[in-house]
Amino acid sequence: MKEYKAYLFDMDGTLVNSEPLKGLALSLACGHYGSDVDFNVYKGVMGESWSVVTGHFFKHAEINPDLPEFNQFFRGHYEKLLSEKLELNRGALDYLLHLKRSGRKCAVVSSAATWMVNSILAALGLTELFDVVITQEHVTRHKPDPEAYTLSLNQLGLKASEVLVFEDSNVGVEAGVAAGCDVVAFIHEFNRNNDLSKAIKFIVDYDEMFV
Repeated sequence: MKEYKAYLFDMDGTLVNSEPLKGLALSLACGHYGSDVDFNVYKGVMGESWSVVTGHFFKHAEINPDLPEFNQFFRGHYEKLLSEKLELNRGALDYLLHLKRSGRKCAVVSSAATWMVNSILAALGLTELFDVVITQEHVTRHKPDPEAYTLSLNQLGLKASEVLVFEDSNVGVEAGVAAGCDVVAFIHEFNRNNDLSKAIKFIVDYDEMFV
């Protein structure tokens, strides 16, 4: 694989194991309204916008809650789960440290809310490793629209051909490709149903990037 000047990472599922935790927090939040929803239903909307994700859970739970109230329940459960079970994906830290030692720029390009991204970066001591952090609040159009990646390219001052994107969802891969970037797909238990076929490489461990 060729060398790139910058490496752009989606957060949830791609760098950390937070997708199952997010699904469980959503399920627990639904429980406040007397509904028992299997957290695995999140697999059907992983990577989608928050309105799509919550709407999907509300449909399965047969509830119509006040969204700000629901979000507070979700945040309480999610922050607790992150504090107890959050982990980097296999090989991610070694790979990030290798990139920084090699003088490469790194960025997080996430569809998650800023508080979610900042909480994860801080909890794992990763904040200083990233030159640019793009979150939900920085864009008006969600992945698969390429806006988030286009914005990151502008902030880094680089062309699409000079960066490599890492994603774990169909909408994320589509966004990276639409921005003109090469994309590597990170495979895990929660994204088996996603179409990641437009990626140029598929990995289950970041050690595979050294091969």
